[in-house]
Amino acid sequence: MTEFLRRGTPGMTSVSDMLVKQDGPPPGGFPSVRYARRLPATGPTGPTLFLVTGVVMAYGFYLVGQTNIEGRKVKQEKYEARKALVPVLQAEEDRRYVKVARAFHEQEAALMKNEKDWKVGESVYSTGKWMKPPQLVGIWDEKIFD
Repeated sequence: MTEFLRRGTPGMTSVSDMLVKQDGPPPGGFPSVRYARRLPATGPTGPTLFLVTGVVMAYGFYLVGQTNIEGRKVKQEKYEARKALVPVLQAEEDRRYVKVARAFHEQEAALMKNEKDWKVGESVYSTGKWMKPPQLVGIWDEKIFD
């Protein structure tokens, strides 16, 4: 094959002069090579995904609304139960207050028995208004609360 590089030497004039036959294309040529990007359509389209997402979100909002309605009902029921207990709790507090006030007045009468102008149970404030008694804080005589 290299004879043609040297001038004046006999060489091949054609490929058909070669002793070994080379492979060539088939008659009519090779079939065309498919190089275009043709991927199969996999999965739903964009609008379908958008629609499904919207439906799922709408259902979620519906469930949130139903849960809120149920929560309001539970909250109202709890409020009504507490409202029904207020008179009972107030009666207990009134009984406790009367018991403590009676014990306090007895103790006050014993302490102030030597004072002539002292009236047991009368307020030391001259406002004329009823004031809620202060809550007991600290260590007090335990027999008051029996």
